Amino acid sequence: MPVPVSQMYTVTSYVLGQKLRGNRRYPLVLMLEPLYRCNLACAGCGKIQYPSNILKSQLSYEECMKAVDECPAPVVSLPGGEPLLHPEIDRIVRGLVERKKYVYLCTNGLLLEEKLDLFEPSKYLSFSVHMDGLEAEHDEAVCREGTYAKAYAAIEKALTRGFRVTTNTTLFEGADPGRTRDFFDSMMQLGVEGMMISPGYAYEAAPDRGHFLGRDRTRNLFRRILSTDRRKGWRFNQSPLFLEFLTGAVDYDCTPWGNPTYSVFGWQKPCYLLQEGYADSFQELVEETEWDRYGHASGNPRCRDCLVHSGFEASAVNDAFSSLRGLARMARAVLFGAKIPAPSATAPLSGTAISFDQDDSLQGQTLVADDRVLNDAFEYRGDVSLELDGGELVEGYVSNVTPTVVALWRKGSSERVTVDRSRVKRVLFSGVDTAARMRAA
Repeated sequence: MPVPVSQMYTVTSYVLGQKLRGNRRYPLVLMLEPLYRCNLACAGCGKIQYPSNILKSQLSYEECMKAVDECPAPVVSLPGGEPLLHPEIDRIVRGLVERKKYVYLCTNGLLLEEKLDLFEPSKYLSFSVHMDGLEAEHDEAVCREGTYAKAYAAIEKALTRGFRVTTNTTLFEGADPGRTRDFFDSMMQLGVEGMMISPGYAYEAAPDRGHFLGRDRTRNLFRRILSTDRRKGWRFNQSPLFLEFLTGAVDYDCTPWGNPTYSVFGWQKPCYLLQEGYADSFQELVEETEWDRYGHASGNPRCRDCLVHSGFEASAVNDAFSSLRGLARMARAVLFGAKIPAPSATAPLSGTAISFDQDDSLQGQTLVADDRVLNDAFEYRGDVSLELDGGELVEGYVSNVTPTVVALWRKGSSERVTVDRSRVKRVLFSGVDTAARMRAA
């Protein structure tokens, strides 16, 4: 069984309680990002291209606990960045365990072996080690040789010490189904509790924007992996109904509120993968986000090709507990395995890369501060200078734009300021967009 019975019972009881209370929008997993900095610079990551003052910032223990106490989700994921770089990560984990939250500490594994003494084995704690395939594929994905071997050794050590360990695998265009199946076999032989798989999300800020899968190619890739020569011993740390969704056997719309995200910027709207503003509280996030603007049914182009677990795992869980038919589907999938359609013989695994509208040539431009330009300033992964009425200049990283204010982190510091949106007359894209620079390299 890929998760402890106690965890399954806790999550099931929580979901049924939300259903009985008539709550339509409830969180399932809190994505708590204590920092953005990392000891890797993966080509498919859209989280690490912030100015240095942002990367040096981190949530305090108190801020982490406040967010957890606001959000009733029974499961907490600690992504990043690399959370093991946080100087209080052991204290944060202890605080979560004391609250009886089931914690998945997401790590690339490079620091895991040397940090193990900071933690105690617990049914509430699992190390989720990011492994993107066998050695050659993984090291290429993370852009550094030797990472697979180091992470593999750390997993071995953690398992020997009695820790729960799972893996998290992101697949991009060009993934080889046979090699991926061999990787699954390897992880099972290693002894990990379960595996989580997901297609990569097409981050506009990612250095490599040419290897994200479109929706149809995603489904055919996962059909080839999961339906051909499938091993019965594979254990996946996710709903079998999500695996059916991933392969097109069933269709769901996104549940973006299911995995709310809290970081140094606040509560991220609308989800872990899209940054379209921030709320000051979890309640504000749930009540004031325009949820109908997101998901496949909305027609939002940024959601068109997304099939990522953080958006749809909660949809699968909700389906299982929404009706007797859904519960029967879940029981059938648990007992007999997910139904995986046969792969299409004609659908290609490669093709035209997903396109992006963002202009990479904004650096150095000075533009009138209309709605489009302020949105560009928010998405720009570098500092900008806001020219206010009266000629005053405010320089920093734009962390939020609302109908009334523009929020910034002042350049080179952790000081946060807000200015009245009506006072912003022009925007100078003065800093280096690190995401654009990494793509150019």
